[in-house]
Amino acid sequence: MIDIKFLRENPEAVKENIQKKFQMNKLDLVDQVIELDKKTRELIAKGDELRQSRNSLSKKIGNFMREGKKEEAEEIKTRVNTINEELEQNEKLETEYSQKVNEIMMKIPNMMHESVPIGKDDSENVEVQKYGEPTKPEYEIPYHAQIMESLCGLDLDSARRVAGNGFYYLMGDIAQLHSAIITYARDFMIEKGFTYCIPPFMIRSDVVTGVMSFEEMDAMMYKIEGEDLYLIGTSEHSMIGKFKGQLLKKEELPYTMTSYSPCFRKEKGAHGIEERGVYRIHQFEKQEMIVVCEPEQSYEWYDKMWKFTVELFRSLEIPVRTLECCSGDLADLKAKSVDVEAWSPRQQKYFEVGSCSNLTDAQSRRLGIRVKGEKENYFPHTLNNTVVAPPRMLISFLENHYNQDGSIDIPEVLWKYMGGKQRLEPKK
Repeated sequence: MIDIKFLRENPEAVKENIQKKFQMNKLDLVDQVIELDKKTRELIAKGDELRQSRNSLSKKIGNFMREGKKEEAEEIKTRVNTINEELEQNEKLETEYSQKVNEIMMKIPNMMHESVPIGKDDSENVEVQKYGEPTKPEYEIPYHAQIMESLCGLDLDSARRVAGNGFYYLMGDIAQLHSAIITYARDFMIEKGFTYCIPPFMIRSDVVTGVMSFEEMDAMMYKIEGEDLYLIGTSEHSMIGKFKGQLLKKEELPYTMTSYSPCFRKEKGAHGIEERGVYRIHQFEKQEMIVVCEPEQSYEWYDKMWKFTVELFRSLEIPVRTLECCSGDLADLKAKSVDVEAWSPRQQKYFEVGSCSNLTDAQSRRLGIRVKGEKENYFPHTLNNTVVAPPRMLISFLENHYNQDGSIDIPEVLWKYMGGKQRLEPKK
């Protein structure tokens, strides 16, 4: 959510930002907010006048009663009652208009950073840099599900019987590799100075609407029937929600936290759920990082955060690249975002394995997170970034470490997490 004062003073800039995101259907929202905000402020001013008038008349009632002028006092009481009725109606309208303003403001996208490339969708995202040399093996690399099954590490048929498409059983070496990568990522971030956290895996609706747009919520979140609870789609939602309604101490910033959680997603939309593999699924696990910081430090943290992900993947000997998200691919609360994509030797192309985003003060405004300032309180900036998210990350890992005989080499950084195993062999 952007600052209402900024919108009030810069309506054309807000409209231009909406146009750059190709959300023409939201242009009218700006004018609606301006009109409702004007009416709200008029009601606030009228309410102040009515209260002032009521207080003045109330003093006169006391004076008349002391002087024994009951008729005059009763006359003024009648006027006070009329003011009270008018004030009650005025306050109802003020609340109604304020709520409408807030509802509309929640739909207006955050102001993007000036460096964000303009484009309609993810096909127009811009490559920034490659890290590591993409491999082009002379032998054929099987589909990732086949590799997992050759290691007796994947059972999709049983998962379909138990839960339907979009779920899986990981077993044996593959399950151990999955956990090893998550644990390695945890330790990697702790060494970077981040505080490790395991958050709640369910959150209330006021947290959901505070951390994401309504469109994202509808497409992603599973709701618990009969309760005001949603399964998290990513742990950053719980992590940012941790600070909801809090007044933070300036000297304690920044908060840098890394969190583990399972993630649950409906994956509603055009892509659908893949039956044969584990690329797009309803359930997965992830190591995440979030930062809550001073506004002037957020883009410095933004660059640090995505570089951590690149460093982790390179330590696992996986080539990656960074891709700047264009305006049309930028979720409403994000001011700037970069995807980290891993190389797929089988497909000879990159695919997304993580995303780093700076949301500036959009989430902190929606959640009421403030910092106690010397003169006045202000909103901190929030950022999030994927450290690693298997099993999707396993796809790039298995393909990049696949040998012609079907074995999988384990990079040295994972040996201690794999019980000393340096290679996985296909099962006969």
